Amino acid sequence: MLEDLETPVLLLDADTLDANCGRMRARMQSHGVALRPHMKTAKNVEVARAALDAPTGSITVSTLREAEYFFDHGFRDILYAVGMVPAKVARVAALNRRGARITAIIDSVEGAQALADAGTREGQRIDALVEIDSDGHRAGVPPEDRALLDIARILGEGLRGVMTHAGDSYNSDTVDRIRQVAVREREAVVASARMLRAAGCASPVVSVGSTPTAVFGESFEGVTEARPGVYMFNDLVMAGLGVCRIEDIALSVLASVIGHQRDKNWVLVDAGWMAMSRDRGTAKQKVDQGFGLVCDAAGQPIEDLIVADANQEHGIVARRDGGTIDFARFPIGSLLRILPNHACATAAQHCEYQVLRGGKVSGTWERFSGW
Repeated sequence: MLEDLETPVLLLDADTLDANCGRMRARMQSHGVALRPHMKTAKNVEVARAALDAPTGSITVSTLREAEYFFDHGFRDILYAVGMVPAKVARVAALNRRGARITAIIDSVEGAQALADAGTREGQRIDALVEIDSDGHRAGVPPEDRALLDIARILGEGLRGVMTHAGDSYNSDTVDRIRQVAVREREAVVASARMLRAAGCASPVVSVGSTPTAVFGESFEGVTEARPGVYMFNDLVMAGLGVCRIEDIALSVLASVIGHQRDKNWVLVDAGWMAMSRDRGTAKQKVDQGFGLVCDAAGQPIEDLIVADANQEHGIVARRDGGTIDFARFPIGSLLRILPNHACATAAQHCEYQVLRGGKVSGTWERFSGW
């Protein structure tokens, strides 16, 4: 029972998780695109298996700690989707010797040479994708840039293809805008792969990322795989983008009411930014959800209540418009559930999921952390 849990605690609605994962698998299958889900939010093998609907499969990670954990749980084909540096190659090589196939990403001639040299020192070739900057959001080589051919020359047979992440999709204010980002994302990697092939360089992998573009992209022609991640859980940022409904958010933080500030119309809960994170990803959206949207213990949003402010261990619940609260509805010790702005950041504050099935606690799934 929820009443038996010591708050604050991270809840995972497994029924919603399964539904979210099923939709994404079906969508990628309908487009003939392989799904390589990103595990940076999940950090848990049960969630990975739900995403793939299989005991193991191809996955994406953002830390070598994730790669090691998932390898130990039977996963072999792993993309490490953060720019590789020489100091990390020894850990990659150690996993490969144990039977993994770790693929790195590179976005510069210098990075490619450093990877090749470090691989030589380890006595093995480290395969890599070249990261393409499809939207100016973060890292990557510009599409069809001459540097692609220089990187390919250095990597040789270690070149597996190209990848990109459409991070600008998170800044979109309409679904049409997300679709435009998806077009740019696809065209950038497909054109770059075509350039490599025209120069005689194999590029079997053409990989795209981001949940918004995976959900709203209308064409995946020329793309071989997609790497969305947050879709498994969803969050308020995704809801604000129109990617999901509020009821599709599988993660929440269970909190207890610990006090009232009647003159300020505040309800205090024991979930501050240490439980919710400081992420304010909805602040730039049409609806600012503060530090999280407040729901009753069953997960239903309560009128217009949000966590309007947060200290380390205190969450300040208030009406979005600053209006009056009926404090009789929220006695000391009563339970509230708070939906997160950013599932990745909120989950990172916790070491386990309390898993719900049919609205009831059915077990505990451990999470891990570190790099």
